[in-house]
Amino acid sequence: MELTELKGIGEKTAEALGRLGILTVEDLAAYYPRDYEEFGEPQPLYTLTPGGMAVVEGVLPADAVLNRFKGMTIVNARLADMSGRLQLSWFNLPYIKNILKSGAHFIFRGRIYEKNGRLIMNQPSVFKPEDYREKYCGRLMPLYPLTRGISGKKLMNAAAEALKQTGGLKEYLSEQESEALGLFPEEQLQIRLHFPKNREELYRVRKRAAFDEFLLFFLAAARLKRSDLIAESGYKCRPDFRVIQMISSLPYALTEAQNAAYKDIMKDMTSGRVMNRLIEGDVGSGKTIVAVLAMLLAACNGYQSAFMAPTEVLAVQHYEKLKELLEISGLPFHAVLLTGSAGREERRKSCSMIENHEADLIIGTHALFQEEVRYHSLGLIIADEQHRFGVAQREALREKGGMPHTLIMSATPIPRTLAKILYQDLDVSVIDQIPSGRKKIKNCVVGPSYKETALKFISDEISKGHQAYIICPSIEKGDEEETGPSELQNVTDLTEELKGRGFRCEALHGRMKPAEKERVMTRFKQGELDLLISTTVVEVGVDVPNATVMLIENAERYGLAQLHQLRGRVGRGDAQSYCIMMNRGSSKEAEKRLEVLNTMTDGFQIAEEDLKLRGPGELNGLRQSGDLNFRLADIYQDADMLAKARAFAGKLEEEDPQLGNGAHAELGCRLEVYMQNSYTG
Repeated sequence: MELTELKGIGEKTAEALGRLGILTVEDLAAYYPRDYEEFGEPQPLYTLTPGGMAVVEGVLPADAVLNRFKGMTIVNARLADMSGRLQLSWFNLPYIKNILKSGAHFIFRGRIYEKNGRLIMNQPSVFKPEDYREKYCGRLMPLYPLTRGISGKKLMNAAAEALKQTGGLKEYLSEQESEALGLFPEEQLQIRLHFPKNREELYRVRKRAAFDEFLLFFLAAARLKRSDLIAESGYKCRPDFRVIQMISSLPYALTEAQNAAYKDIMKDMTSGRVMNRLIEGDVGSGKTIVAVLAMLLAACNGYQSAFMAPTEVLAVQHYEKLKELLEISGLPFHAVLLTGSAGREERRKSCSMIENHEADLIIGTHALFQEEVRYHSLGLIIADEQHRFGVAQREALREKGGMPHTLIMSATPIPRTLAKILYQDLDVSVIDQIPSGRKKIKNCVVGPSYKETALKFISDEISKGHQAYIICPSIEKGDEEETGPSELQNVTDLTEELKGRGFRCEALHGRMKPAEKERVMTRFKQGELDLLISTTVVEVGVDVPNATVMLIENAERYGLAQLHQLRGRVGRGDAQSYCIMMNRGSSKEAEKRLEVLNTMTDGFQIAEEDLKLRGPGELNGLRQSGDLNFRLADIYQDADMLAKARAFAGKLEEEDPQLGNGAHAELGCRLEVYMQNSYTG
């Protein structure tokens, strides 16, 4: 159903929603809040403290005053109750002065700040007391990721209209199953994700959403596993001295963990059974060279390998490194690059080389599994960052090669207790050592007052010939609603500010077209830019050995594992590297979590600590992305649902593997859609 068919949505609003990836009414119904605002009872002014949201009630002793400063309007007013007084300020809302008259009685809700020893409530919402108590008090109101032209209220109303049209989701569990699992009813899930009655209900609703995501994940993995078991025998390889030749020609020695991982792979590929192995390694642990050795083993036995990278820039990087290694070792194998941006003639030539087995080692992106690409003897598939590829995409590539071996690589360290559940259907090799010679990244956690010092430090590093990253949580102002002058840093404004200061910099974010993202990353890699200002899309990116500083703005908003992966973008070269985490929040819990990053460097240790600090049962709003690209589920907060979903998926595999019985047919339909669209990053 078209968005414009909904009440209150015209062409302009539909266009703005499109920037958020909302193209249909169904998309809108599934566009869940990132968090919720709780509207409590007003509190006396004397109880206020800086840093938090507050609701206050009182009378204005005098009319509000309008001032102008550097092109900005500021409205100031004073509020009084029986316990004290409070300054209220609004920026660029001049019309609000007209209602703030002497003697007026209002309720205000906003964030409390401290300035020069005085408390100020910035940019508060204004309510008539009777309206607040009737419509808001005691309720949870949704907060959505926003974009220019879409306010929180407009999106909330649009979501309510969409839910009326779609009618919600269908239950796929029987009454007995739902009762045994203790899950919230599926039919009410979407409406309560948008509009929960209270915190207790939100907790149950979110747990059901997490269970749904985990269950589909496990069922998809089981379906892939079944397809492997149909043909247990795989392409059998023999050990070959040329792999040793490659290892001995490397300009560095492999770590014990890398050697152990390769031995696991060799054992699988020489067993005669299909390999399904995951290499889980910390950032910078050297997973790629192990994958290259696996490709070489396949080539020595007459088989082709296809290495899928999540981005074109990363594919090019792997291709260039592979060619260099082949040249150094003097081995006679041929590598070819296949990406979506290749010209027609270049693409035709690459496809011809693949089909005629003139190419042994094929590196590329999603272009590898397109229809015109025909493999002569595909024996090994490698997927880098497996959660960024759809299950259907991997299956399409496998069908081109009968039953090739599969090797998956992930740089997401996961606590071992959870990894046992997540990866039950895969053999796992862990690379938990960092190659010797790399200097440890120096870390620091600072407050917003350090910003100018941080920029000066970045400027000094650039003057030494190095490069830097700055990571921001949002793309542009208005992407998130904040009360008061926004402390949420955004890529767009910061890029313009730093260009004005003379930095050679560009922006990088998820709303850019793939070709534009590739262009910016290539310019940065080639040294044409000194500074890259980006969202977390750079988390899985190319190696830029010359980049020595990463500044992470609003570091309090990220999980520990994500922060660890982000800082892994620096420290790839010989020079000393630095990670500056700027904490703009006031939460003691966030401060404690960031201190873990400040003192720990081992990704697996950090993952275990993250599990302790964000253990099962904790609820911090809703997620829209993250580890393994679950939209709402979190393997840390929802570890209990992870275990429940794994057990239930196993039960279904035994009793109804085709999902054809009763309510399970609905689950079967969802699984088909999931296998087409999931993990796409």
